[in-house]
Amino acid sequence: MYIYGRNPVKEAYRAGKTIDKLFIIKGEFDPTLGNIRKLAKEARTVVSLVDRATLDKLANGGNHQGVVASVTDFEYCDVDDIVALAKEKGEPLLVVILDGITDPHNLGAIIRSAECFGAHGIIIPKHRSVTVNDTVIKVACGATEHILVAKVTNINDAIRDLKDQNIWVYATDFDGDAPKTVNLNGDIAIVIGSEGEGIHRLTKDLCDATLTIPQYGKVNSLNASVAAGIVLYEAVRQRK
Repeated sequence: MYIYGRNPVKEAYRAGKTIDKLFIIKGEFDPTLGNIRKLAKEARTVVSLVDRATLDKLANGGNHQGVVASVTDFEYCDVDDIVALAKEKGEPLLVVILDGITDPHNLGAIIRSAECFGAHGIIIPKHRSVTVNDTVIKVACGATEHILVAKVTNINDAIRDLKDQNIWVYATDFDGDAPKTVNLNGDIAIVIGSEGEGIHRLTKDLCDATLTIPQYGKVNSLNASVAAGIVLYEAVRQRK
């Protein structure tokens, strides 16, 4: 897999990820690229200076900012690892469950928000969902290197397992309570629905309660990543 962009590549090095080969645009010199080359030298990564056309091809036309890295595929964790991390930190669990997010830009933005607001992990389904690919990593701006992501066969089974551990599960949908009116201080999981369909009915029925973000405009729906960021911020605001 190739990751591209200055922040994603830099964070990959800082997180200790193994980078097999680094491709940097030739003929350009600036402090950021220089810092990445220094990190590559410290990690003994093979560096190739290539032209822009080569980088464009490696990044599939993405905004590579002059640097592309060849890395092993993204490593997923188990849900138990996310729960264990919260316990290890002595913090109430905060996990995001994604019910069929198919847009890599949305997944990348959600991962970025979750990491920024201190969530312990994200759970995605194996099927009918985008995986952590090069676009997701680029949009997340390096956050994929600092947060756990679990991929499960069945989202509903994962919710049942969390509830068996006394973790309160909230759906984000219409007909619920405003996040600021709900106590979000305990061990919680927040379910975000897909871009088009929202949360599946059975999944919503499994949740303990529903959160609804108040809206005052004429368009009564929010992008999935925006909704996730708002709810995560409110959870952190209450906890801090």
